[in-house]
Amino acid sequence: MQAGTGMPRAAPRGLARSLAAFLAFAALGLVAVAAPAQSAAAQRKPEPAVKRAPKPAGEAAAKSVTIATLGGVTPWRWVQQTGALEKATGYRIDYRRFADSGEAVRALAAGGIQVAELGSAGIATAVSEGMDVELFWILDDIASAEALVARNGSGITDLASLAGHKVATPFVSTSHYQLLYALQRAGIAPSRLTLVNLHPAEIAKAWSKGSIDAAFVWDPVLATVTQSGHVLVTSGDVCGQGACTFDGLVADPAFAKANPAFMIALVKAIAAADADYRSHPDAWSAGSDRARAVATWTGEAAGQVQASLARYRYPDLAQQASPTWLGGGVAGGAAKALAQQAQFLRDQGRLQEILPDYAKYVTSQWVERALAGAKTGTDHVSQQ
Repeated sequence: MQAGTGMPRAAPRGLARSLAAFLAFAALGLVAVAAPAQSAAAQRKPEPAVKRAPKPAGEAAAKSVTIATLGGVTPWRWVQQTGALEKATGYRIDYRRFADSGEAVRALAAGGIQVAELGSAGIATAVSEGMDVELFWILDDIASAEALVARNGSGITDLASLAGHKVATPFVSTSHYQLLYALQRAGIAPSRLTLVNLHPAEIAKAWSKGSIDAAFVWDPVLATVTQSGHVLVTSGDVCGQGACTFDGLVADPAFAKANPAFMIALVKAIAAADADYRSHPDAWSAGSDRARAVATWTGEAAGQVQASLARYRYPDLAQQASPTWLGGGVAGGAAKALAQQAQFLRDQGRLQEILPDYAKYVTSQWVERALAGAKTGTDHVSQQ
């Protein structure tokens, strides 16, 4: 919904082309999807449920914002659970849960979402296909939080032995990108195996039925499949080979420009939750309110939350603004990662074109203004 109205926001210029491109992109992999995947897709609800953070007692929200989430295990879920952002801004916030970046991007293209969680591969694909969004926050450095797991007893002992087996991963995701990269590095053509496009929840179901042999995925499903499988490659291993990934928050630039106080409050709220985790990881252990909050918003078992959080790294405000991540223009870490992933996906035939400059889709301004406000005790929202 557009802030302050009850009408859907019209899709920004170029998003119709983006939506069509994403449908075509998804079709590239669906030809290899086995019957169980088609059945799961047929049963999928067309619209994800809307979940709202607790509304502050006695407070009427004058504006609203819709945020797309992917359900990854991150301290950001504590902000959602406590309603801290609503309390700080007075906005009504609707959280729409999507199964993966591919679904979230299609919803963004259709309009009505102002802020969204996306994996870096999804961001690279979205902007390459003409979507007008800006990456403004690194939710997490994925580090070793995603992995390729083979089922025990499948006969799969390394990447080469994946040949002839069914391997599932969510297409247009960081796991998908790293799986393709790992196969290329190992000299294995993807055509030698059957790649199956499944959302994480569908992977869990297919795994329990024995209809897939391996999966590249993240928590909470990663924790499930590793109970009866063994890790072949982690996202950290693939990063060491030159293909690092991250999860980020993107925003509609028009919304961000019109709502600077909200954007600053958003990054400050997430930064505070991340800092709480970094300083007091034991406060996120099983039985804690924080672990239960993460479990509520992700489906992760509360007892597994602390271990899952430890697999990621969460950059602080200064690190976010630095050239390591959002700063540095074309030489910045995020911009270079998006360019690299887009180039690789085009080489794989999964993107039709790439852009000469991905830095224009990365901004550090909200982080920098939050930092400046923290130093002076103000929010720095007067300068546009």
